[in-house]
Amino acid sequence: MKTLEELQAIRDRMKTQMASRGAADGDDIKIVVGMATCGIAAGARPVLNAIIEEVENRKLENVKVTQTGCIGMCKLEPLVDVIVPGKEKVTYVHVTPEKARRIVASHVVNGNVVAEYTMNAKA
Repeated sequence: MKTLEELQAIRDRMKTQMASRGAADGDDIKIVVGMATCGIAAGARPVLNAIIEEVENRKLENVKVTQTGCIGMCKLEPLVDVIVPGKEKVTYVHVTPEKARRIVASHVVNGNVVAEYTMNAKA
């Protein structure tokens, strides 16, 4: 049996995780990960987990992480969209957990698109 402190720590960690996955309001940055079977087969689950961990570790309260089904570009999976209010949506392709962490650090935190990971760079 876990101690009361361990159970409270688990509860607190899950509350934080659920808050980052909640509904976005108009000022929130949205990160959307393609989690259809093609995305999952290409490695989207570790990408999603890396993004959630990075958002939590940086305590980014204005960022909501969600998932979606098929985006329609299976050969480019795993796909991640970053939607910053007032700016054009950016789609990242062939994302790995390492690339996901860089996307959060560079694009989400500092506002610098990681151009070499985008769909336009791969076209």
